[in-house]
Amino acid sequence: MNKEASANLNCVYNTISLIEKNYDQVISIEELEDVSHYSYRNIQRIFKYTCGETVGAYQKRLKVENAYKMMIYTRANISSIALKVGFANLASFSKAFKQHFGIAPKEAKSQKNPLMTKAEIFPVEAAHLLKPKIVYLRPLTVYYGTAFISYIDEEIEELWDKFMQNEFPEHGNEFYGIIADEPLIRENLKCRYDTCSAMQAKNFRLPSKTIGGGKYAQFIHPGGYETIEDTYTQIYSGWILETELEFGPSPVIEKYIRHPGNTAMAEEQLTYILLPLN
Repeated sequence: MNKEASANLNCVYNTISLIEKNYDQVISIEELEDVSHYSYRNIQRIFKYTCGETVGAYQKRLKVENAYKMMIYTRANISSIALKVGFANLASFSKAFKQHFGIAPKEAKSQKNPLMTKAEIFPVEAAHLLKPKIVYLRPLTVYYGTAFISYIDEEIEELWDKFMQNEFPEHGNEFYGIIADEPLIRENLKCRYDTCSAMQAKNFRLPSKTIGGGKYAQFIHPGGYETIEDTYTQIYSGWILETELEFGPSPVIEKYIRHPGNTAMAEEQLTYILLPLN
């Protein structure tokens, strides 16, 4: 990694250092923003796409890995270790430990054999640099449904299949996906995702709200939804580290230009990814 690339990733290295020093504490939004110089929304996404795991997942991994070291090298009991590394109780620690190592803490302590852990985390930059078009969106009223889902193409597809059962006007309509929560902030990658139509449904009265209204960086994702993570990776581990633009607090918007409803082939699909700017 060259000096320029390394400098661009200072925000991630500083975030890693903060988490490593305070893995057993609650890290506030303000602390993350101060050390990274990005908004909470954006440093979470940058961290995920440069490091391969969320801030929450990395902190939790440090907790259980440090706990296991204490189990091997000290005489402290499991309950006290769980509290020491920042878990609220033994039950939550035991669950996290078994999810990570595949073995219960009591059994691991009795065996005292080194367990497999992940390699040290290192941020990387995207190989390709995307360049967005700066656009201005007028405020738009949309009619929507909402759900908490994992941000993966199968669940997104199922959600849209259910949403489209409402039946919408065939001509002149537009469809949007609103990432109301960050899909990468939450440790389990669950997020609130809104399926939106610019026109009211024919057979059911959907709630409405206003989206857009302002300046956005518009990226183009060609092809099916199963590869959209690749485009997000290029945005958040590449372009966002180079730009001097200031990001707004509004949610990311996905606008579906060519989608399964109007395009037969997945490779012909086209999505706009819109990042809010101040």
